[in-house]
Amino acid sequence: MSRNSFVTKIDLSLADRIREDLIDQGFELSTPPYTLFSGKKPGVSCTLYTSGKLMVQGKQMEEFITFYLEPEILKDLSFSHPETLVETTAHIGIDEAGKGDFFGPLCIAGVYADEEGVKKLLSMGVRDSKRMRDAPLLPLAAEIRNAFPHSIIALFPEKYNELYGRFNNLNRLLAWGHATAIAELVEKSGCKKATIDQFGGPHLVENALSQKNLRIELTQRHYGEEDPVVAAASILARASFVEGIDRLSKRMGLTLPKGASQLVVDAGRRLVQKEGPDVLALCAKLHFKTKEMVLRNG
Repeated sequence: MSRNSFVTKIDLSLADRIREDLIDQGFELSTPPYTLFSGKKPGVSCTLYTSGKLMVQGKQMEEFITFYLEPEILKDLSFSHPETLVETTAHIGIDEAGKGDFFGPLCIAGVYADEEGVKKLLSMGVRDSKRMRDAPLLPLAAEIRNAFPHSIIALFPEKYNELYGRFNNLNRLLAWGHATAIAELVEKSGCKKATIDQFGGPHLVENALSQKNLRIELTQRHYGEEDPVVAAASILARASFVEGIDRLSKRMGLTLPKGASQLVVDAGRRLVQKEGPDVLALCAKLHFKTKEMVLRNG
C-alpha cells in the first residue's frame, strides 16, 4: 500500500461528525469543488468528496489514521495493521529470481506455511526480496529454510540452456519450474492451495500443472510478493541466485555482475578473451541479446 496517501469510502451520514472532529483537532476547513469539505493543518490534510470518497495525505497521515480515523470512524485497522488483509490460510507461495540476469542460474523457490506460519513470517519482517540488500537477505533465507517446508530449483546455465532449447520460451520454462516447485511442496505438505506472482497468461502455469496431473487451487496475482508466503519464496529464490552467481564467479575466476548492463557485457568480453566463446554456455543464459553484444567484440 502506498503511504503517500490513503483513500477509502465512507457513509456520508458521518460527514458532520468528521467535520466537527476536524475543527476540534485544529484543522482549517474549506470547500473545494466536488467536496463536502477539506481540512488542513501542518502535516496532514483530510478531504471528503460528495461521492463519499475520503482522502488523507501528508507526513502526519499515519498518526491521524491510526489514532483517530480507524478507531473512531472506520472501525477497521487494515491501514495500521495490514496483516489483517493477508491470506492467512495454509498455502504455498512461489517466486523466482535470476530471469533478467545474463550470468548465473534461474532460481525458482517455494515455501509452505500454515496460519501460524504466516504470522511467523510477518513477525520475521519477511518482504519482497527485490527491496532487500544481499547482506540481510542471506541470513533471513537461512532462517526461512530452517523453519518452513520449502523447495528450491536452481537451474545453472548448462541445465538452463538445455531446458530453454526444449521450451524455446522463457515463460513456458518458468511455468514448468513453478509447477515443479508446487508439486514438490504438495507432496511435502499435502496442501493444494498456492499463490504465485503472475507472469504471462494465466493458462501457462495451469497447463504445466495439468501435465503433472496436479489439481490445486491456484491464485495468480500481480505484485504477488505482497503475500508473505510468496515474499518468503522470493527471498529463498534470490538467496539461491546470489549464492549461485558467487559460486560461478569463483569457478570462472572473474566477478560476474548481476543484470544485463554494460558492466555485464564488459565482464563477458573479458571472460571470452580469457577462455574462448564456449565458456558462456557454462555461466550465461545464451538466448539473451547480451550474448551477441559480448561476442561482437569478444
